[in-house]
Amino acid sequence: MKLGCVVMAAGSGSRFGANKLLQDFRGKPLCRWALEAVPAAEFSGVCVVTGYEPVEELARGFGFRTVWNRQPEAGISRTIRLGLEQLTDCCGVLFMTADQPLLTAASVARLTEAFRETPEAIVAASCGGRRGNPCIFPRTLFPELLTLQGDVGGSAVIRTHGEQLRLVELPARELADCDTAQALHDLERSREC
Repeated sequence: MKLGCVVMAAGSGSRFGANKLLQDFRGKPLCRWALEAVPAAEFSGVCVVTGYEPVEELARGFGFRTVWNRQPEAGISRTIRLGLEQLTDCCGVLFMTADQPLLTAASVARLTEAFRETPEAIVAASCGGRRGNPCIFPRTLFPELLTLQGDVGGSAVIRTHGEQLRLVELPARELADCDTAQALHDLERSREC
């Protein structure tokens, strides 16, 4: 079963106030943590969608394909579309953000394992029954993902197909993202890490 992975690393960081993907987190750029969390052997293709040369260079160092998003202001739907267009021959595609530095490759592999068991499902990371990222979408939902517009992501598709959702419980710290500088600071200081 061919699975693809899209690392969404094109956001403008408007809530963060700067390009958060290159911010230091424990000695490495935030986006490097995301790239290290991709268990490459699980995927037939990994596509990093970005608009930043340093991120593109890091991705190439991992052997990942890169796609340039020249219009990040068009919203997350554009990033989803650009990445998915590279992987339409896959049975499912995992979408992950680039701002969850404590997510592990082992946890991402658990998501792919769950998808292989139920390939018609939308498989999503969760904690305490609350859905988070990453998420895997089956090929049957690619057309809907490709028609998303503006700053609307996969959650819209999940709401429409809630009966297909399968949650995989992960530790809370792995689902923590860094939308703001304060969130990154708090995560850096967290004792759970």
